[in-house]
Parts: sequence; C-alpha cells; structure tokens
Amino acid sequence: MNTRKMLRLLAAAPLLLGAGVAGAQQTYGPEDEGRRFSDGSRVVCEEVEVAQNTKDPNRIAGTATGAVIGGLLGNQVGGGKGKKLATVGGAVAGGAIGRNIQGNNQERRGQRQVETRCERVWR
Repeated sequence: MNTRKMLRLLAAAPLLLGAGVAGAQQTYGPEDEGRRFSDGSRVVCEEVEVAQNTKDPNRIAGTATGAVIGGLLGNQVGGGKGKKLATVGGAVAGGAIGRNIQGNNQERRGQRQVETRCERVWR
C-alpha cells in the first residue's frame, strides 16, 4: 500500500469509528430518574399505559378489508376514467376507515399494562 492510500485510510478512520458511536443510543431506567447532565438535560421517567397482545399491531387486516370494500363501492360510481378514479378513491378512503375502525376496536378490547419509560430531556 502506498503512502497516499495509507494517509487517506488514517484520515477516514475517526469518521468511521465515530459513526458507530453516534448511532448508539443511551437507554435510561427508573434508577436514573432525576439524573442531571452538564449540558442542562436530565432524565425524566413517566408511567405509560401500553397495549399488550395485539395480534395485528399495524392494523393490516382492517386496512385491507376497508380498501377492498371501498374499492368495490367506488367501482359502482361513474364510467370511464371517472370510474377508475372513484375506485382508487374508494379504496384509499375505505383503507383509512378500516384502519381507524380496527384501531378503535383494539383500544377498546386490548389488555393494558403500565410501564415506566425514561428519557433524557433538555428543558
């Protein structure tokens, strides 16, 4: 390896090593609550209620079902290019409505658990 290549490699090494360190995120637990840092930030913890055991957390079933129904209903409207536009619009609207309905049902039926979550805040 010639000198020029070696110098380039040595110059890039801190950047490569720093990228790995910058990507790591510090996690904090309840034992860190109230901890203060020199930059004025501190660790704050709060108890949040989270849903447990949802089979479809991304609401894919509700979105897909709503999109199919909306597309079928939209297909019944208009003719030509208007019919295509109505089909697509119905599918989009139906997907959004289906996702919302499934989310509301999951909220109503879901099991809840309280967790303590801590984060560093700059206030």
